Formats: sequence, C-alpha cells, structure tokens
Amino acid sequence: MSPHPKLPPEPQKPLWEILSRQAVYDASPWIRVERQRIRLPDGRVIDDYHQLLLPDYAIVFAETDDGRVIMQRQYKHGVGCVTLTLPGGLLRSGEDALLGAQRELLEETGYEAPDWRFLGQFVQNSNYGGSRGHLFAARAARWVVAPDAGDLEEIEVVMMPRAEVVAALGRNEIQVSSFAAAIAMATHPAFGG
Repeated sequence: MSPHPKLPPEPQKPLWEILSRQAVYDASPWIRVERQRIRLPDGRVIDDYHQLLLPDYAIVFAETDDGRVIMQRQYKHGVGCVTLTLPGGLLRSGEDALLGAQRELLEETGYEAPDWRFLGQFVQNSNYGGSRGHLFAARAARWVVAPDAGDLEEIEVVMMPRAEVVAALGRNEIQVSSFAAAIAMATHPAFGG
C-alpha cells in the first residue's frame, strides 16, 4: 500500500460566509471557542454563531497476524469512566495523519504494522465543528518495543478477537463514538473488513 492513503477530495466552498470571528475562549492548542458572524446564502446575517476548534486526531484499528485486535482499557474523562478504546491520539501541528497514526500505535501499545488502510476522516459535530478524526486500519501488527505513551491516563493494552470487539461494542463497553465508528468501518465488508 502507498505510504499515504488516498484522501477524499477537498471539501467544497462553504455556503455560509464568515464575516467575522472572535475568540470567546482560547486554550490553544487544546481548545478554542469562536463566536462568528455569518451570512447565509439567502442574505440573512447571524451575529452569534459558535464554533468549537479542537486539534485533529488519528485512531487505529490494528490486528495481529493471528486475528487479535489491539484494544486499550483506560479512563476517559470526557465520558467519566473506564472504557475500551483503540490506540490513537492528537496529531502534532502539520503532522501527516498516517504518520501520526503510526506514531500513536507505537507509543501507546509498542506495536508496528506494515499494512495500513485509510478508513476516512470525519468531524465530530456537524454544526459546531470540533476536531477531525482520521481513521485507519492496520494489519499484521507486531510488538517491537515497550509502550511509552506519556499520557495522563494509565493504558492497559488488551488483545481481543475481532468478534469479541464487536460484541463489546454491542454491550456499550466502548463509550466513544469515534472508536465505535472505526471498529464498524474496519470490520464491515464494504470497507474491506
């Protein structure tokens, strides 16, 4: 596979014209909230529309040669509980999404994979924005080094058969929608799963 998966075409020009923007809250690079003044296609002007700006991230659905999926069990403060997750994390400024996904897989789990497939990129909230998630599937992952995530939370790496991952999703043991989306896409036949 090419080291850089084919990305979707550039989005078309927004139909809403941003006339001005003002930071209401700025804790960059982690979060920024903007108040925008926008003009709609029919000419109406909205003086108080809010946008949430968060850094992009990558998520990896990685499988070993024997069909086990590399999962993680960790506390996620956004959902307030311990949940199953996939490896992944924030992209560094200007970092290629695939390289960021590969870095996160290695840092968090100690695994590398030679075979990567791009699943898509998605925005978390269609009205207020948020971050853009870049989803990947990796095959033939193999352990090469002890993990060193440097994250705030403790990460327990959990190896699970694919069927058990899907079952855990059905039991609501995976609380974050971007992880659920990556699992669904990576295991669905329409996406090569």
